[in-house]
Amino acid sequence: MGIQPCGDREGSDRYGIPFSRFLTPDGALSDAAPGFASDRGELAALYAGMLRTRAFDAKAVALQRTGRLGTYASSLGQEGVSVGLASAMRAEDVLIPSFREHGAQLWRGTRMEELLLYWGGDERGSDFAGPREDFPVCVPVGTQYPHAVGVAMAFTLRGEARCAVVVGGDGSTSRGDFHEALNMAGVWALPVVFLINNNQWAISVPREAQTAAATLAQKAIGAGLPGEQVDGCDVIAVRDAMERALARGRAGGGATVIECITYRLSDHTTADDATRYRDDTQVSPHWAEEPVTRLREHLVQAHGWTRQEEEELRAETHAAVEAAAQAYLDIAPQPVASIADYLFETLPPDLKAARDRVAEGGNG
Repeated sequence: MGIQPCGDREGSDRYGIPFSRFLTPDGALSDAAPGFASDRGELAALYAGMLRTRAFDAKAVALQRTGRLGTYASSLGQEGVSVGLASAMRAEDVLIPSFREHGAQLWRGTRMEELLLYWGGDERGSDFAGPREDFPVCVPVGTQYPHAVGVAMAFTLRGEARCAVVVGGDGSTSRGDFHEALNMAGVWALPVVFLINNNQWAISVPREAQTAAATLAQKAIGAGLPGEQVDGCDVIAVRDAMERALARGRAGGGATVIECITYRLSDHTTADDATRYRDDTQVSPHWAEEPVTRLREHLVQAHGWTRQEEEELRAETHAAVEAAAQAYLDIAPQPVASIADYLFETLPPDLKAARDRVAEGGNG
C-alpha cells in the first residue's frame, strides 16, 4: 500500500518502522497511492492550501522585516505537513499546534489576520473566530504534548469519537514532556496523534546531534504505540498516514506517532541567521524535494493543470493575503493596560490596582 522499509536509514529495519511516499520529487505518483490521490479536485485543494500557506509565510516575513510584525517562524518547505494533517482531520477534532503549523490553522478556519495579530504580540490573535476549540500557537518547546493528552482523555471520558492532533519539531522529541505524554497516551489508549515535523534542525542543532535514535518514530515503541515515517514533502503521504491514525484513534485503538521527514529551508525564525551554522551546499539540494512544486508538477503531468489555472489561483491567493495583511494593520492596538487582561480569569487585588493605575495614566 505504498509503504516500504526505510532501508536507507540505519536502524529502521531493526525496529520495523515503515516509511511511506507516494509522490516523488519529480511529480510521479505511485500506483499504490490512496484513492483520493486520483481526484483532481482533492489534489487541487491540497495544492491551493499549500500555496496559500507559502504566500502567507512570505508576507509575514516581509511584515517582520519592515517592523510591522514580531518574531515569526516560517514554514517554508514544510507546507505538506500542515496541509496534509489538517486535510485529514474532521471539524470536531482538536489541533494542538506548535509554532510552524500556519497551513493547518488556515485550513481549519483560523483567519490570516488572527495569526498576524498573534505574531504581532496581540493576544486577540489567539481568540479564533473558528475553530473555537483548537489550541493557540505554542512557542515553549514540548509543552503542547501533555495538553494533547488531556484533550484526548476528555474525549475518552465523554465517550466522544474525536481525536486530538498534536504537532512538534524533531527537537521537541528530546524533551521529557514528549516521553511523558507518549507514556500516558499508551497506558490509557487515548485518541491522539503525535505528529513530528522532522525538519532536521532544532534551531542550530542538527538532528543527529540531539538524539542517537535512528528514527524519531521508533520512540513510540517504548510507550507501546505504533510509529511510522512518511515523506513530509509528499502531502498525499502525510494525509494518508493521518487518515489511518485518526481512524484508529476514533475506533478505540489508541495513539499513533507519525514522523514526517522534511527540511527547514528558512531560518529557524526571523530572529535566527542560519548561515552561522549551515551553508548553501547543505540547503540547496532540498529545494528539489519541496512539496509545493512537487504537487504542481503532478497536477500538470497527470491532470492537465493549466497556466491559466495557475495564474488565477496565484492572483486569488495574493489578493487574499494582501487583504488580510491590511486588515491586520488597520486594527487599532490595545491600550497598555491590556497587558494584564490575559493573565487571570479574575485579577488578584494588587495586580488589578496596578492595572487600574496604568489605565488611568499612572506609572503602575
